[in-house]
Amino acid sequence: MSGFFGQGNCNINQVADAYPSARIIARGDQLKIIGPDEHIVKIADLIELLLDHYNRYGKLLTENIADYISLEEYKEIPINVDEVILYGNRGIIIQPKSKHQKALVEAIADHDVTFAIGPAGTGKTYLSVAMAVSALKNKIVKKIIITRPVVEAGESLGFLPGDLKEKIDPYLRPIYDALEDMLPSEKLSNYFENNIIEIAPLAFMRGRTLSNAYVLLDEAQNTTPMQLKMFLTRLGLKSKMIITGDMSQVDLPSKQKSGLVQAVQMFEGIKGIGIVSLEGADVQRHKVVKRIIKAYEIEEEK
Repeated sequence: MSGFFGQGNCNINQVADAYPSARIIARGDQLKIIGPDEHIVKIADLIELLLDHYNRYGKLLTENIADYISLEEYKEIPINVDEVILYGNRGIIIQPKSKHQKALVEAIADHDVTFAIGPAGTGKTYLSVAMAVSALKNKIVKKIIITRPVVEAGESLGFLPGDLKEKIDPYLRPIYDALEDMLPSEKLSNYFENNIIEIAPLAFMRGRTLSNAYVLLDEAQNTTPMQLKMFLTRLGLKSKMIITGDMSQVDLPSKQKSGLVQAVQMFEGIKGIGIVSLEGADVQRHKVVKRIIKAYEIEEEK
């Protein structure tokens, strides 16, 4: 029960947070659900699903619970062994979960340069990092290079203290989070120390030729056309490049054109370059995030 309920009943509390009008009381090996009838039924269905997951895999993680909660209809999340990119830490199974996510994985496999375009939460960066880690584990490449432009998201952060790494780490936190899901901490530390995995701001790519590597440019909507041209021309032998971005979240000055917007228009149909668009239906975060994105899309159409 302690494994299923989680430390301090954190797993059960996560379920309860999804249904604020109901209460879930965990005592011993008993669960008591109090609330509106329709919510009691939904929570009971969800608990049964989580029990099946726990009995099958021997673990129940916050990520697993979030995946099930995000479903509009509670049902088992199928695991297709042929589509698994890699098995991460703590039982995390990383695979595409929607039609467009599958298209992204296939495009990365088939092209030297892939553009992944779509709103937050669609898995662009996460799946791209997973493909890179899988290639590194299978010795297809010798290193992973991940970069992004250091542009503030609408607010002024002012002077950041510390050395260069400490200044840029807040911008790169989502990348670290993804890598920590996929690699044991000791191995990840070793990769960083030996520059097998390198995370750096985009400006550090100038003048380099990136060979035998998976190279990922994240938040590319915040690159200028010249910056993106500089990055793309770094491509070396036996390398792949993945460029991800959300064209609805450009943080550049209003008069500055996004290099990503220009590139997607220019490169359509060019051999060796794949372009995949993801949308609100591909969002794998909380189901409310899908509705938020849809509301913004409707407002923008107006």
